[in-house]
Amino acid sequence: MSAAGPLLAVVPAAAVLLLIVATMPREAGAVAPLRLAVVRAALLSGAYAVLVVEVLGASHALTRGAFTVAWLLFLVAAATAAGLRWRRATRLGQPPAATPVPVSAAPAVSTAPRPVPVGAVVSGGGPDVSAPAVESGEPVLAPTRAGRGFADLRAVAVDAWRTARPGERLLAATVGGLVLVELLVALLAEPNNFDSQTYHLPKVEHWVAQGDLDFWPTAIHRQVTIPPGAEYLLLHLRLLTGGDHLHNLVQWAAGVVCLLVAARITAQLGGGRRAQLLTAFVLATTPMVVLQATSTQTDLICAAWVACAATLVLDGVSRRTGWGTLLGLGAATGLTAVTKTSGLIAVGPLLVLWGLAQLRLTRNDRSAPAGPARPGGGRRSWPVGGLARTVGGSVLILVVAAVVVGPFLARVTAEFGHPLGPPRLRESIPMERHDPASIVVNALRIGHTAFDTPLAPLRRAGAEVIISGAEAIGVDPQDRAITFGRELFPEPAWYPDEDRVAFPLAGALAAIGAVIALARPRRVAPERAGSLRAYAAVVLTAVLLHTAMIKWQPWGNRLLLYAVVLAVPLAGLWLDALLHNRAGGRRMVATVAAVTVLATSALAGVLALSYGFPRRLVGAGSVFTTSDWDTRFLRRPQWADEFRWAATAVQDSGARRIGLVQQNDNWEYPWWLLLRQPDGGSPDLVALQSVLPERPPADPSSVDAIVCTGNEAACAKLVPAGWRLEFRGYVGYALPPGR
Repeated sequence: MSAAGPLLAVVPAAAVLLLIVATMPREAGAVAPLRLAVVRAALLSGAYAVLVVEVLGASHALTRGAFTVAWLLFLVAAATAAGLRWRRATRLGQPPAATPVPVSAAPAVSTAPRPVPVGAVVSGGGPDVSAPAVESGEPVLAPTRAGRGFADLRAVAVDAWRTARPGERLLAATVGGLVLVELLVALLAEPNNFDSQTYHLPKVEHWVAQGDLDFWPTAIHRQVTIPPGAEYLLLHLRLLTGGDHLHNLVQWAAGVVCLLVAARITAQLGGGRRAQLLTAFVLATTPMVVLQATSTQTDLICAAWVACAATLVLDGVSRRTGWGTLLGLGAATGLTAVTKTSGLIAVGPLLVLWGLAQLRLTRNDRSAPAGPARPGGGRRSWPVGGLARTVGGSVLILVVAAVVVGPFLARVTAEFGHPLGPPRLRESIPMERHDPASIVVNALRIGHTAFDTPLAPLRRAGAEVIISGAEAIGVDPQDRAITFGRELFPEPAWYPDEDRVAFPLAGALAAIGAVIALARPRRVAPERAGSLRAYAAVVLTAVLLHTAMIKWQPWGNRLLLYAVVLAVPLAGLWLDALLHNRAGGRRMVATVAAVTVLATSALAGVLALSYGFPRRLVGAGSVFTTSDWDTRFLRRPQWADEFRWAATAVQDSGARRIGLVQQNDNWEYPWWLLLRQPDGGSPDLVALQSVLPERPPADPSSVDAIVCTGNEAACAKLVPAGWRLEFRGYVGYALPPGR
């Protein structure tokens, strides 16, 4: 990292914090206003980051100077907006946003069936506790003396901690502790995710070397065909800091957003402080979340954008959506699409829920002008203005989403003739059979992998039942049309590995919560029964669509992470209901069961953080005892010396233009690190193979040296006659005579 890197990296963080101040909701009755401001700031910053890359890429200006100017301008704009908000609030005699009433000053909560929501969570980023409204269940926001601002939030946080029960404090402390330790690991560990070595990080390096977003010849199609939204965010850090030392922070920040938004969704569905803490606790201790929060994968980022869309949709279930929220929904949709298209499987049903809710509100709005009279007398029940507003809002959401994701889709369409890329991409992951029997088999296999446990006999028994059942209904359980690549079902997924670890506890709790929410929502949220049932239906729809559209694969659990984040609020609400209003022995049994499950969940999270792979706190490969270079190769330790050996030989030869020979799943990123110019500039790496029809590879005779990974025979075919080829295990190099 360059000397100025840390200072420049602070600029985006400062801008986001100022945006949180500037976007605090003004309307009374906003649920968890601080968390809503975080959602708004995250979406605005994310959309800006993507558009900056697209604009500067189109201008061939992907440079450190251009990005620095872009973020300084954004910082000035955010500071100006925050200042104006503060001054306006001061003139009105209020702080920048309505200040939540401390819990100790709130009206007493009724002891009737369920406590109404207080809209708070004591985790990741601080609490924002609102006083409960005894009748309506909406939080009460009270204006206070101007000028206090963040001091009020601090007072609320202190008061919330003081009034919290021991169990709530334990939940909050566990969540906060996990988040802080994950931050430490994210800062200490070098990027070492397998896919990141193959295409996530090489993609960033190609952009830096080119100065634009044009596609390039490559043997790894995922470098150009997979949506690049997460890598756009990494590109900002890469150019601002000059290295990859802060890359893990993007997923860590996305994990924090997921926790805050999941807790806010719980509040929107009627959950009080304990329910929100339970939601945050279950999500924070899910091993997949723990491990991905320190990674350069993309699944938590996708889940964060989907969760932002969900919480904005729930705001629109009971009130008309303003233009600002419409822009937010469009940004969330576009950011999901440009990050990971599988997230749209959930965003689609969420937007349908939003549209239906807005139409219902329009129909019930008797104050709006109604349509023309019916032939038989009376008036139409659909106010014309409200209906037009809903349609216009829907169009606006799609337009904003298209602005965010459209440039990438246009490049893909121009290159491959289809917005979803080449046939090999369109056929490898999506289901190719959609008959009911195949979908059922696919869903059962996905469920088996998602709920896997260390109990091998249970895994084998479940797999045998699924395989026998599939054969009985005429479906091959290993059919390539419903199975990714050459993988074979079943595959163990219980081990805490960031790419495949199962989530049996969180999944089971969410499944139970979903069933209760659909069948008896008033038992869980009497004040929000309709919204709860509708939300549970959307989550269930997303899961069913996922199993009908995405092939089974051993690492498919991480593709479901967005659904886990959406479903965990149902678990938090159900657990809270389980602990509430039970008498005598039933209460004791419920408490013991809940505490046992939560303790097991906490143990799973702590073990994943301590011993998870490929970043861990203790044992072999610990971030405290493993060197930076060896950390990068924890997935394949034997390759660390091989890459260095080949790179040293090429550098010693004085080669400037270097050819790449590799296969679709080979590691390319180490070459970008090892072969950098003496001044830190990008090496001149060119592919000698290409899967892009319109991008021919370089001629082997035009390079000064060749580096290879994977197959020695494939490398030998491309080495010019008379060159010396050396190979050691996975890595090789070739030099011309005299070098």
